[in-house]
Amino acid sequence: MNKLFAQVTGTAAKAAPAQVLPSAANPPALARIFVRDLVVMATVGIYNHEKRQAQRLRVNMDMMVLDRLGARRDDIADVVSYEDGVTIVRELAAQGHLNLVETFAETVAQRLLADGRVHSVTVRVEKLDVFPDAASAGIEITRQRG
Repeated sequence: MNKLFAQVTGTAAKAAPAQVLPSAANPPALARIFVRDLVVMATVGIYNHEKRQAQRLRVNMDMMVLDRLGARRDDIADVVSYEDGVTIVRELAAQGHLNLVETFAETVAQRLLADGRVHSVTVRVEKLDVFPDAASAGIEITRQRG
């Protein structure tokens, strides 16, 4: 009854515009969040000396995240924070020995993708002290949602 009254008297609230969902013709707006050259100490490797002593790893992360252009306020709650990526890397480095930098990179990628706003990630993990005549050796992987 109240709806009918509102329609007759012209006081009905205007309908909100329909929300446009992302599709192949209308892809979601994405933003790149990144961390460059984060260095952590971790025990990673298959050799006995790598299992006993931590070594320097350099980690780079690129995240393509949903960009909430219209809803953005100057509030950290509105964005994916690069600090989350740094925390994930630091915690993983502190957890104990891993045999492979591949496992390190994959774990970081999967933890970043656990945030539903993260569309894809690229993670590079480099051992900095493995060869005296090379700046680094490591792996770079890219993973995406779906």
